[in-house]
Amino acid sequence: MRIAVYCGSASGNKPEYLEAAVQLGRYFAAQGIDLVYGGGKVGLMGAIADAVLIAGGNVYGFIPKALEEKEIAHKGLTKLTVVPDMHTRKAAMADMADAFVALPGGVGTFEEIFEAWTWAQLGYHNKPCAFYNVEGFYEPLFAMIDSVADSGFMKQDYIEMLIKTNQPEELLAQIQSYQAPKKKWT
Repeated sequence: MRIAVYCGSASGNKPEYLEAAVQLGRYFAAQGIDLVYGGGKVGLMGAIADAVLIAGGNVYGFIPKALEEKEIAHKGLTKLTVVPDMHTRKAAMADMADAFVALPGGVGTFEEIFEAWTWAQLGYHNKPCAFYNVEGFYEPLFAMIDSVADSGFMKQDYIEMLIKTNQPEELLAQIQSYQAPKKKWT
């Protein structure tokens, strides 16, 4: 199994964010799960990649040429692919991955997981999307998503598609048991 992880190129201001990325990376490697991610060696991105590699796992990174220097491309991966742009990066990651997980991060992380989730809603893929909710990081976002549904802009079914957890074992169990909704967006 290959899981795409979207997360910050910064480490955030709580040590628990970094600890969670390392813990999840070690867990993936122990379970034989390959990491697919954005290819950087800094922040949570670098931490989860290093944790998987140190534990003997495989890591596949995709980094746009323009970010290769800025995000400091990780040269020690199983395979690093330099791509022309963000669209190519996201498409390549989506192609390779069996599931999508968002750890804490910024606007880029939100954009990536929201795109994967939107594709799932539209039926472009049947892969699970998850928010790894370290220290309640995503609680304000979940409240906003509920508000969107309450305002009539989203069906509750689409919210229920999401996996929301902060435990590696629960994350993997929910990914493995995920059933895509039968009825897609209309």
